[in-house]
Amino acid sequence: MMDVIASEWQKLRSLRSNGYLLAASVLAVLACAGMAYLTGRGFDGQTFEERVAFPSNGAGLGTGLPVAFFVFSALGALTITSEYATGMIRTSLAVVPRRQVFLFAKVPGLAAVTLIAGQVLAFAMHLAAQAVLGDRAGQLLTDGGTLGTSLSEPGVLVTVVVAGLSMAAAALVGLGVGAAIRSTPGSLVALVMILLVIPVIAQALPSPLRSEVGSYMMENLPAQVAGVSGLLPPGAALALLVGYVAAALTAGATVTALRRGRIKVLAVGAAATLLAGLMAVPAAGDSATSTLVWGRCTDKDAPEIMRCTTIEVPLDWKKPAGRKITLPLALLPATGVQRRIGTVFSVPGGPGASGIDDLNMFHGKFAKLRDRFDVISFAPRNTVKPGFGPLSYECLSNGPLITLPDDRAEYAALGRTNRERAQQCRSADPEFFDHMDSASSARDIEAVRTALGERQLSFLANSYGGHPAVSYARLFPSRIRAMVMDGTTNHIGSIADEETNAYADNEKQLERFAAWCRSSTACALHGQDVVAVWRRLVTAADMNPVPAMTDPTGAAYSGFDFKVASAPSFTSPGPEPAVPRWVELADAIKRAAVGDASGFADYVRRATGNPEVPSLIGGNMTECLDGRAYKGYAEYMKLRQESEKLSPNFAGHRAWWPLGCVGWPVPVSNPRGPLSARGLVPFLGVGTWTDHDNVASIIHHVPGSSSVKYEGHGHMMYTYGNTGCVTAHVNRYFISLRLPPQGTTCQATG
Repeated sequence: MMDVIASEWQKLRSLRSNGYLLAASVLAVLACAGMAYLTGRGFDGQTFEERVAFPSNGAGLGTGLPVAFFVFSALGALTITSEYATGMIRTSLAVVPRRQVFLFAKVPGLAAVTLIAGQVLAFAMHLAAQAVLGDRAGQLLTDGGTLGTSLSEPGVLVTVVVAGLSMAAAALVGLGVGAAIRSTPGSLVALVMILLVIPVIAQALPSPLRSEVGSYMMENLPAQVAGVSGLLPPGAALALLVGYVAAALTAGATVTALRRGRIKVLAVGAAATLLAGLMAVPAAGDSATSTLVWGRCTDKDAPEIMRCTTIEVPLDWKKPAGRKITLPLALLPATGVQRRIGTVFSVPGGPGASGIDDLNMFHGKFAKLRDRFDVISFAPRNTVKPGFGPLSYECLSNGPLITLPDDRAEYAALGRTNRERAQQCRSADPEFFDHMDSASSARDIEAVRTALGERQLSFLANSYGGHPAVSYARLFPSRIRAMVMDGTTNHIGSIADEETNAYADNEKQLERFAAWCRSSTACALHGQDVVAVWRRLVTAADMNPVPAMTDPTGAAYSGFDFKVASAPSFTSPGPEPAVPRWVELADAIKRAAVGDASGFADYVRRATGNPEVPSLIGGNMTECLDGRAYKGYAEYMKLRQESEKLSPNFAGHRAWWPLGCVGWPVPVSNPRGPLSARGLVPFLGVGTWTDHDNVASIIHHVPGSSSVKYEGHGHMMYTYGNTGCVTAHVNRYFISLRLPPQGTTCQATG
């Protein structure tokens, strides 16, 4: 056998066409460089937001691989068809009458040459594409990848190495096809069909069929073996690559063994059957066995793609066999264009917001993420909306007005008012009212995970959704695959820590508002000292409240009321450069400064149905159980005095939230406290100017975590924002678990 192999090696070396073919493989490098050049040209002509949505050039092999495969497969085919063309086959078979030995003796030499040449070519293709892209290669994209992927990126080195190996596989496929067809022109036509024509036809199919069929094409197997992209799991992709070779060589060996070609069609049919069997390898990635039955959503506003169901959970998790409640769930299913990784659970904020409403409104924001994940959310047990739960919506969506107590008597009086209003809502169903804490919601999420059959969940925690997310991290750390904190509130540190960060942010926002007023004639306070106007207004209003002249209820605003009512507008001015909420705020301040608070009362009524901002019972029934409350009058006064030093323009404003829990009729059941990092994966935090510091104070408890600061206004940037930069970092983390470097920022582009 060794003599036969040596003889075939001599033939391979002496065939002049082989050298020409190997030299022609350089065309694959040129194809990769050319595509990278076109990609770079197209990329350069886009806006920033268009750039982050640009399609990735990946490892840079895509355009060149079909060319390389054809060249190497032609080399393999000519290794045997040249003998048929020259008539040398008779001499060869006379020397080696065992025809299958004759065929397989060609494999070692062909494989050795193409393995080495394939690796050199694959790395040359990758490096050429990266060199042409230059610095642009590192641009982060919304699909979680980069415009060009370097060898340091997860899976890229494996992709390039497997691409080199697959070129050797293509050569062996060519050998098998050549042995089966016995004609150089016929073999080349067959290889063109297999390696070039059929993949192009697959790309013309509608999605997701395009991805399903394309995943079986030979050019897409290297990235799937590396687990970088595609539908097939790495093992299945590798098996299919081997299967291509096995099928081709089986066909070639079968036909070669025949002295006549009478049953050639039967041999080719047998090989095709083998290949079809290999292609039946399941294309799904990580799968889960769910007990949930999903159906069409009944909400007329729900997108066509969304599916809904319900889950039953205990009202009191300490009594799992006791009373049950039913929670609605919604699903945005994975698109099927890439191998599914798992499930992202979007935790809604509020408290009291519905995650289903978020999926309804912002389903488009999850488009790239759904290439890899199912996205799920729910209407949590503390949802405040008409018709949800046994408690009155009218009661939960209202509450007492909060004032700043100046002494113990006023503090106690506020507590009695809070308690009375809370009891009015609680009386309808005390047991339900008493179990609205975030730890109970975290246990509900765990019940959803169990029903989904998922080993772990990835989380997108939004705003107050940080409380149930942190509670989940305390209770079920090993069940977290990834955790994104987007503008989340803090359930770890003290109220004092939370207020310190917030007061500093308030002052900076006032400075930004004043700067806008100096530069824009759209500001009603243009040309004035805005900070001085604001400070005079709140100081005077604390002594003599400013009436809302057009409001029939006789509402009047204190300085504290102005601070509470203006906070959302200072934080989120609306789309730039128009900043409509700042335009409205400036006008309201101007009117209030001359004695009419109607501007504030009008927009507060639009948002809450009241002329002044009430302390909503529906939110407090969760926040108070989660410990967002003062320990007593002494702590309140201490923090109020400190706020006067920290924030001369917003002193006491942050007390509005914990003051709503004074006198609360139900004790804290989910207190603030430390978060053990044991068993937790690193977190990703995302925050704007006004909430990044708070987010950073949460994630620093988990070693290895990182954050992205959005240098702009807003809140909950992944869903509510319009920045591809934030989306790109979040998707990258979810997909590859890669975190951005410390200090990463995203610039506002409005």
